[in-house]
Amino acid sequence: MVKFIGGPLAGVAAGLTYLESVLLTIAGMMTTVVIFSIVGRAFAKWWSARQRAKNASVFNKKNRRIVKVWKSYGVVGVAFLTPVIFSPILGTVVVAVLGASRKQIFIHMLWSAIVWSTVLNLVVFEFGDLAEQWF
Repeated sequence: MVKFIGGPLAGVAAGLTYLESVLLTIAGMMTTVVIFSIVGRAFAKWWSARQRAKNASVFNKKNRRIVKVWKSYGVVGVAFLTPVIFSPILGTVVVAVLGASRKQIFIHMLWSAIVWSTVLNLVVFEFGDLAEQWF
């Protein structure tokens, strides 16, 4: 659930088949997405209340970058990058906090999990023997 690449590596270590490893990797990411899409909304409410209480500036350099990335790529871009750059936790919280609907989050994170799970498991299962020779 925490780091997406851990699924394929654990699948090989546990002696799972390719299909079992793909399905369990997808299940792990989607479990995280369900949990943290709910937590992400609660976090957003808490954070905005905290910022209003402090009269903190909403427009700082970090927030501007996040908004720029969000406007450029939206939910699709964040979902695509989540398994390989972000962790499923961070990617889900980001899209939840920035206002994506739960339906959008689930759909886009699901196709991303399917694509990346298939690809990463294929790489690990096909080229894992080469990695053992090097390490």
